[in-house]
Amino acid sequence: MQEPGFWDDADTAAKVSADHASVRDRLTEFRGLSEEVADIRGLAELAQADDDGTELVPELLTGVERAEAVLGRLEEARLFADEHAGDDAVVTIHAGEGGTDAQDWAEMLLRMYSRWAERRGLGVEVKEVSEGTEAGIKSTTFTLHGQNAYGLMSAERGVHRLVRLSPFDSAHRRQTSFAAVEVAPLVSDDVDVEIEDKDLKIDTYRASGAGGQHVNKTDSAVRITHLPTKIVVQCQNERSQTQNRATAMSMLRSRLVQLELEKREQEAAERRGETKAIGFGSQIRSYVIHPYTMVKDLRTGHEVGSADRVLDGDIDEFVRTELERRAKQG
Repeated sequence: MQEPGFWDDADTAAKVSADHASVRDRLTEFRGLSEEVADIRGLAELAQADDDGTELVPELLTGVERAEAVLGRLEEARLFADEHAGDDAVVTIHAGEGGTDAQDWAEMLLRMYSRWAERRGLGVEVKEVSEGTEAGIKSTTFTLHGQNAYGLMSAERGVHRLVRLSPFDSAHRRQTSFAAVEVAPLVSDDVDVEIEDKDLKIDTYRASGAGGQHVNKTDSAVRITHLPTKIVVQCQNERSQTQNRATAMSMLRSRLVQLELEKREQEAAERRGETKAIGFGSQIRSYVIHPYTMVKDLRTGHEVGSADRVLDGDIDEFVRTELERRAKQG
């Protein structure tokens, strides 16, 4: 960064600066942890030497809690092996089988991830929402911004299953609903992704929902279909059709990168002798609200008895255990 001409290439300079800031912050956090542990050790020695050392116990416990929190963050960062782990993420939620209940379930997942992101200090920017016929949403796409956004959110990729008494059924019968969560790294323009114009089908349409007179009265929303892969991306929340198209193209690039990552993941699984499905079609977690309450991850076996707590955004345990599982697999 001190080299002459470093700032001549603004894009490269910005990336290097971001990498530098990330490494600097982790180093600062590690040094702070080392100092905290040294202070705890000193207090513990004082407490042992003092006849009335119990007075230092509250301060010791507070220090240990702080140290454990920092250690947990550093341990989590160690679990990220993917080259794109530090990138922002593009997340799409699709309602699956279950009709109106599934569309309501998709909206519940959007709320869960939004609250989780707020707890983690991550930014959420909704790019597109397709409203449900009666309630909920058919699909939504949002970007997740912040440290290790893709690395964290990649643990949520797959099909999520909800079992509950349907609020949309007059008889309140038990209903099983499904929603799929797709996650891709939000790659920068300097990542080489080959996209040919002849492979694209571009449609414009009128954006729905709130957004002001311009959004509602012009065909500003953009839908792009990548014909070879059948990947469809769309954006309607930017100010103009040009901006929506640029954002949609960025999302398409990210989805194509994710497709390549999944191919590598599948090949690695085959080398390990695994035959289970890897990708959007695999069910990863069940959320049961009736006849009992429990959330269980089918990949790791981790479960939590309070479904309400999980649906309110407390999913760090599930993310962490899945990242640990992946790390053990190598």
